[in-house]
Amino acid sequence: MLTRHLTKRCSGVVAIIIKISLIGSLANCHNTFAAAAENLYRAQTIVTGQGEVNRIIGFAACLEDVLIKVSGALKLEGDPRLNAYQSRSADFVSAYSYHDQMSGTPKRDEQGTRDRPYDLIVDFDPVKIDAVLAALSLKPWLVRRPVLAVFVEMEQGTRKYIVTSDEKQSDMQRESLLAAASKRGIAIVLPSAALLAKAGVAMEEVSAIAPAAVAAVAAGQGGELALIGHLVWSDQELGWTTVWQLDAQGRLHRWQLKGVTFDEAFRRGLGGAAQILSGNGDPE
Repeated sequence: MLTRHLTKRCSGVVAIIIKISLIGSLANCHNTFAAAAENLYRAQTIVTGQGEVNRIIGFAACLEDVLIKVSGALKLEGDPRLNAYQSRSADFVSAYSYHDQMSGTPKRDEQGTRDRPYDLIVDFDPVKIDAVLAALSLKPWLVRRPVLAVFVEMEQGTRKYIVTSDEKQSDMQRESLLAAASKRGIAIVLPSAALLAKAGVAMEEVSAIAPAAVAAVAAGQGGELALIGHLVWSDQELGWTTVWQLDAQGRLHRWQLKGVTFDEAFRRGLGGAAQILSGNGDPE
């Protein structure tokens, strides 16, 4: 329950943010992240070398990702029904390419490719992917997807901060969020440090302030909905305990997980939001 002091503070925050939103201070940030929802029928994974064995393994991983990405149904992750399709994943591929992660560095083996890490980029046939989804009683989520303003609070001992679009301390988390957004086909924007400071939003307040205040911050940076994540490091779990919340479709949705890397927490957060928005139900 919000205290009277916090409620008054939130009202002030909303007033400040309305002014900020008129300035459009994060228009460039919106342009940077808006491309994440493109190429719905494309997925990528990391493989070692360009051999056929690892390529087929990569195709199978990408097939699961693209089925989740196109449908928005995170619940397909690890679904045993996918095994039959993954065993012949090459049948659904229309094109693929490689990106050498070590481009420009010396080759380490006699062939120069066997032990090098590559991004395997795979394009799938839309008609075939849609047919698989139909067989799984799912539909492609092809309507315009809303831009999510993502607020992530990181808490590790006494160290607390919000992942921003520009501060160095959150460089790794920002890159991870971008990768998760691309993987799940969601366009996102992140707040700048200046916007948070002008709005008077401190780290410990984001997940506690009134939804209207958060929505105003989101609008100020070009986001249509606000996704909030609170990650707390747990020595006992040897990972991050995470709570996500999304105010959408007339109610507040919450889901959580424990003992995961922040990369996995971000994938589950954005994947969970996609599942809700695509009409596939709440995340588990």
